[in-house]
Amino acid sequence: MRTRPALTADDVKTILAACEAEAAKNKWAVSIAVTDEAGYMLGFTRTDGAGGITAEVAHLKAKGAALTGRPSKFFEDRLKDRVAFLKFPAGIPIQGGVPLLYQGERVGAIGVSGVQSHEDEQIADVGAATIK
Repeated sequence: MRTRPALTADDVKTILAACEAEAAKNKWAVSIAVTDEAGYMLGFTRTDGAGGITAEVAHLKAKGAALTGRPSKFFEDRLKDRVAFLKFPAGIPIQGGVPLLYQGERVGAIGVSGVQSHEDEQIADVGAATIK
């Protein structure tokens, strides 16, 4: 048997707090989802003013990044060459989902939705930077 790292409840709180702070600094209303490596929700927040659909989109972005180990932007970019990626079963191919890695191991992902996709990813990247 091998031992592998996993996100703790404190890790999730730290990630969400960092993401919320980045969103607040920019006055962005967003939903933020943190998942484990299988795409199951560990933590979630929806800031004041974020639309209802952003909750589902944030989770799907995180799920795709968690399952594949790739940012959701990777699949968004792939759509230009292969429209079949729309049917890819892992998440949603829109920028804003980033995998979480710890010592080279995939431990989860963050998905953000509510502003421009590159801004969603900016928020997610701030949260991902808290994993050391």
